[in-house]
Amino acid sequence: MARFTLFLILHALMLASCDFRTEGPQTAMDDDPSLEIISEPVEPEPQMDIFGIDESFDVVTHTVRRNESLSSILRGHGLTSGEIHDLSRASSGVFDVRRIRVGQPLHIYSKPDSSGSGTVSHLIYEENKAEFVRFHLADSVYVNRDSKPVEIRTRLVSASITTSLYQTMRQIEVHPQLTHRLADVYAWQVDFYRIQPGDHFRVLFEERLINGEVVEIGKIKSAVFTHRNQDFYAFHFRQDELDEYFDEEGNSLRRQFMAAPLDYTRISSRFTNRRYHPVLKRNMPHHGTDYAAPVGTPIRAVGDGTVTVARYDRNNGNYIRVRHNSIYETGYLHMSRFAEGMRPGTQVKQGQIIGYVGATGLATGPHLCFRFWQHGRPVDPQRIDLPPADPIQEEHRGSFAVRKEQLLKKLDIDPDDVLNRPVIFAIQTGYNGVLSGNNLFNESDTAEL
Repeated sequence: MARFTLFLILHALMLASCDFRTEGPQTAMDDDPSLEIISEPVEPEPQMDIFGIDESFDVVTHTVRRNESLSSILRGHGLTSGEIHDLSRASSGVFDVRRIRVGQPLHIYSKPDSSGSGTVSHLIYEENKAEFVRFHLADSVYVNRDSKPVEIRTRLVSASITTSLYQTMRQIEVHPQLTHRLADVYAWQVDFYRIQPGDHFRVLFEERLINGEVVEIGKIKSAVFTHRNQDFYAFHFRQDELDEYFDEEGNSLRRQFMAAPLDYTRISSRFTNRRYHPVLKRNMPHHGTDYAAPVGTPIRAVGDGTVTVARYDRNNGNYIRVRHNSIYETGYLHMSRFAEGMRPGTQVKQGQIIGYVGATGLATGPHLCFRFWQHGRPVDPQRIDLPPADPIQEEHRGSFAVRKEQLLKKLDIDPDDVLNRPVIFAIQTGYNGVLSGNNLFNESDTAEL
């Protein structure tokens, strides 16, 4: 008992000598009474908006109206003529302030000063959904270009076509730009103006998103389009630093010439040796194809070549002739105007804009008369067998085979089935569409594109 009492006394003395601290673990600093611990609040990091500007600024968004200039807009927000001049001078070589476009947003950033009115410190002009110009007016005046962060995601969609390919894209909530992408890839294989009931597609493609919104369709990686009960495959493959599309056997889907030089409303007159001329009022050969389209519709060269003629005459109006090689030439008649730089000797690329639809010369309405010559003789391009572009090169066939098998699996198609039997797959869009038209775009849709 005496021993237990002695233990309690010793334990009490030990506890009394201990220095208990509630602030936290003991450190070497705690033993030095000359050191004072100072705790200061940490300034929070500023929150930046999508343009990289502090969100604490007040922002006014102005949509550019017709006949407005940057100067007139800024004067309305309190900038002096001298400040606007400095801003214009700083923009030289970066952005032409005269080229702001109607409908584009201009964001004006300011912070209230002692008088209560805002002092403009930044301007953001959005050139498009992704790119913008940033004007700094605070400490020093300077201008730079930048772009919003873009997310790229891969998506697989599959659908039966309804009234038009464009309307189908809207129904399955895909950006309608995919319509143009598919039309470009399959320009020679699928006649999108004669879509048949039962035609359908499956496509693996990239979407570009800004702030979660799809703003653009990227490249198509692979696709299968079933048209008139025939499957047309497309596989993206890069060869000789060029992005190309090939079928399941490695043949290029691109032909030496595009199927048509423009997006047209209808073919108003075809190639014939006898047609009643609406202006001259007599029967005569019409060695061309007339594509009806609105004035100003871009006209594109159907293949690489050299401009040999770019002038006006009273019959053809404004017209261009392009020599593609020693065999083929093409002509583009009745243009409203030429694209910039079009003159004899100009080198043009397939798909390059060379002019715009008009009704010059002997024409009763806006259209393009498209001419095609083979060995100097006019021919109907829809009735001749045009040569394809180069297939997969031998040294790339192994890589292409691996790439094709990977893409087929991503399309959820068994690679062994491709060359053995037609592919039949389930429609995964959640609706059943029935074709009631035969257009790539409905007439009411063309204004939206």
